[in-house]
Amino acid sequence: MVEKLRSRAGIPDDQKWKLEDMFPSDEAWEELFGQTRVLLDDVSRYAGNLAEGPDMLVACLEWAEVLDGNLEEIYTYARMRRDEDNRVSVYQAMTDRAGSLAVDLGSCLSFLVPELMAIPEERLAELRSDPRLKIYDHYFDNILRRKEHILSLPEEKLLAEAAELGEGPQTIFTMANNADLKFGELTDEEGNSVELTKGNYSRFMECPDRRVRRDAYEMLYDTYKKQVNSWASMLTASVKSDCFFARSRKYPSALQASLDSDKAPVTVYESLIATVHEFLPQMYRYLDLRRRVMKLDRLNFYDIYVPIVARQDAKIPYLEAADKVREALRPLGEDYGKVLDKAFSSQWIDIYESEGKTSGAYSWGTFKSHPYILLNHQDTLDSLFTLAHELGHALHSYYSDKNQPHIYAGYKIFVAEVASTLNESLLIRHLIEASSDPMAKAYLLNHYLDQFRGTVFRQTMFAEFERDIHVAVEAKQALTYEDLSIMYGKLNQRYYGPLVEMDERICTEWARIPHFYNAFYVYKYATGFSAATALAQQILQEGKPAVDRYLKFLSSGGSDYPINLLRAAGVDMETPEPVRQALTLFGELLDELEGLLEG
Repeated sequence: MVEKLRSRAGIPDDQKWKLEDMFPSDEAWEELFGQTRVLLDDVSRYAGNLAEGPDMLVACLEWAEVLDGNLEEIYTYARMRRDEDNRVSVYQAMTDRAGSLAVDLGSCLSFLVPELMAIPEERLAELRSDPRLKIYDHYFDNILRRKEHILSLPEEKLLAEAAELGEGPQTIFTMANNADLKFGELTDEEGNSVELTKGNYSRFMECPDRRVRRDAYEMLYDTYKKQVNSWASMLTASVKSDCFFARSRKYPSALQASLDSDKAPVTVYESLIATVHEFLPQMYRYLDLRRRVMKLDRLNFYDIYVPIVARQDAKIPYLEAADKVREALRPLGEDYGKVLDKAFSSQWIDIYESEGKTSGAYSWGTFKSHPYILLNHQDTLDSLFTLAHELGHALHSYYSDKNQPHIYAGYKIFVAEVASTLNESLLIRHLIEASSDPMAKAYLLNHYLDQFRGTVFRQTMFAEFERDIHVAVEAKQALTYEDLSIMYGKLNQRYYGPLVEMDERICTEWARIPHFYNAFYVYKYATGFSAATALAQQILQEGKPAVDRYLKFLSSGGSDYPINLLRAAGVDMETPEPVRQALTLFGELLDELEGLLEG
C-alpha cells in the first residue's frame, strides 16, 4: 500500500486552526474588503493638508491605522486560507486581490511620509506638542532618522505601485514550490512505498537506513534540478528587485537598506559572519565525531541529520509533544503557562500535513485576532522543537498585541527569533536534565548540537550567500544557475569542511530555500539564537527578575529599536559576545557528547 497524504476534509476539526475567529465567513471578509476600498477614497481629505493643524494630523494618522489594520485582517485571512490547500482557486484569487489591495493602499498612503518630511521642523515640532500625538513619538523619530532615504511624493507613489511587481519572484516561487512540485515515491526502511513531500523529507533524513536517506536526498534534489534554470531566474529577479528598491532609496547597498529598517549597523551582520568563521573548527570537530560514530570514511549531506545515537522512543505524538512543551516552559511563569493552555485548547494550531497545504511552519495572526500556528507535525523530535519554536512566536505576538497600541504591536524581525529560540533552549535543557539514561542524554546533546549547526552555522552560511549574490548583482554580474551553484558550493565547502562530500546536488540547494526571497532575514536566526541562549541562561539562573525583564521584552512589540529592546532585556547585540558565548557553549556541549560516546 502506498502511504498518501490525507485530504484536509479528513482531518478532525479540533486538529485544525479556527480561522472563523478572524472572519466568521468569506462573506464577512468581502464586506471588510469593500469597506476598505471605500476608505481609500478619503485620501483627498488629508493629502496636502497635514500641516494645517493637529486635528488634521491626528485624523490622518488614525485613518491610516484603520487602513493598515483592515489590510492586515484581509491579507492574513486570505493567505492562511490559501495555505490550507494551495490548490483551491477561490483562496488563490482572494490572496491575489488582497495583494492588489495592499499595493493600492501603499500607493494611497505614499503621500504621508514625504509630506511629513516636507513640513518645516519648527512647525512639525509645534504639531507634535499636541498631547494626542505623544503616542506617535517613536513613529516620528524613526521617520526623521531616515529622512535622506524618503523620496518625493511622485517617486514614493511610483515605488508603492511597483511593490507588487517586486514581489512577483517570491509569489511565483511559492506557487511552484508548494502547488506544483511532486517528488515521487520511495521505499522506506520497512519496504513501504511512501510519497516524498517537503513535509516528510526531514523524517527521511533522520532515518538510520542510509539507503533511504540517499534515495530521499537524490529524489528531492533531482526534482529541483529539472527546473534549475527557472529557479535561478526567479532568485536572480528577486535579488535585482532588492537592489532596485535599495538604489531607488539612495542606499549604497541592498544589505544596508535592509538593516536600516532595524537601525542595525552593517557591522552586526559582518561580525556575525566573522565570528562564526572563527568557530568553524568546532563545526569540523563535530562533523568528525559524527563520521567516526557512523563508521564512514567521509560524510555525505544525507548523513548529517540522522541522529548518531540510537533511541527507541524517538516517536513523539503531538499530544505528548504539547505536554513536554508545557513542562519545559514552566520557568517562564504562571501567566505564560495560562496563555500556552489557551493556545492548545482554543484551535490556534493547524497541526498535520495534508494535500496542498503549505509546507514548513509559521506563526501568524492579526492585532484583533489571537495568534495562529501552522504546523506539519511528523511525531519527531524536530516537530517537538518546531512546536515550541512557533509557540514562542505566537506568545510574543500575544503579549505585544495585548500591551501595545496597533502602531507598535508588530515587532521587528531582528527580535522575532529570540522568543521562539528561547523556548527551544529551555526545552532542550529540560529534556537533558530530565534524562537519567546516558545514551538518551547523548541523543539530546546530539540534537542540541544539530540545532546550533542548523541555526547558527547554517543560517550564517545562508546570510553570507545572500550578501554575496546581492554584491554580484550590484556589480552588474550575471547570475546563472552555474554561477549560483559555484558560489553556494564554495560556501558549503568552507562551512562543512573536508570531511563532507561536495556533490553536485548540494550545490543546487539554493533552489529550494524560500527564505532567499525575503533577503537578509536568515542572519537574524543566528543572532536571535545567540540572544536567546544568553537570556535563557539568565532566566534559569536568576529566576523572577530575569523573567520579568523577558516578559517586558515580549510586551514591548516595536515600541523601540530592536537592539535597545534586547539590551534592556539583558543582551547587547552590538558586540560579538552573544554569538561568541553561544558558540563557546557549542564547544562545551560537544565535549560532553564526546565524553559520553567515546569516554
